[in-house]
Amino acid sequence: MVENYLRATGFYHVSRIGVIRGFHLMLAALVERWRPETHTFVLLIGEVTVTLEDVAHIFGLLPIDGEPVSGWTDSSSEFVQSQGIVIFGREPSVSGNAKSYIKLGWVRRIRDAEPLDTDESIRRYVRCHIFCLLGSTLFTDKSTAYAHAKYLPLLRDFERIHTYSWGSACLAHLYRALCRASRYDTKEMDGLLNLLYVWAWERMLCLAPVPRQTGARNCNHSLAIPHN
Repeated sequence: MVENYLRATGFYHVSRIGVIRGFHLMLAALVERWRPETHTFVLLIGEVTVTLEDVAHIFGLLPIDGEPVSGWTDSSSEFVQSQGIVIFGREPSVSGNAKSYIKLGWVRRIRDAEPLDTDESIRRYVRCHIFCLLGSTLFTDKSTAYAHAKYLPLLRDFERIHTYSWGSACLAHLYRALCRASRYDTKEMDGLLNLLYVWAWERMLCLAPVPRQTGARNCNHSLAIPHN
């Protein structure tokens, strides 16, 4: 039942993607070749980049057209609490330093406590699951422990979740993360690393890791939909 609701939102395939760890040298090499002026990697063979076609191919049915993922950013506690009650059914647990950031650990706990015995309970579960994906996979920061409350209004109307161009927003987020990481004073990179890694492996086969069954240990995939 949860799978059907996830498919309706366009987030089913993304929910099956695990966490890819390691590969720091490859990431550093890609960042070194990134050019913010053109949003491309400059290689010996020419300039290449991640495109919306790549996003659609890697992330399955995540929408790449439709309404823009945008809206107002209200950091007031009243906004966060009111939106949280609508989405989660209770007041959210927020960061002590930034009240507009909601703790993903708390969201996972209330998600896993849903009985899934009614249509509304299933929808609340799926909203919580998508919010966790937004904060931990699609629009990550360096902590991956919080997600901004600005995404909550986009999840209010369940029937409209699939109408937003989430794929375009993910690509823009990746471009911005690469531009930030390419600065001389930046030591780390956040952003959509799963997309970047898989794109690099598919476009440049010489970089692809050895399959797990023959000894690769750096790629950790999780196929479970709930409780990820």
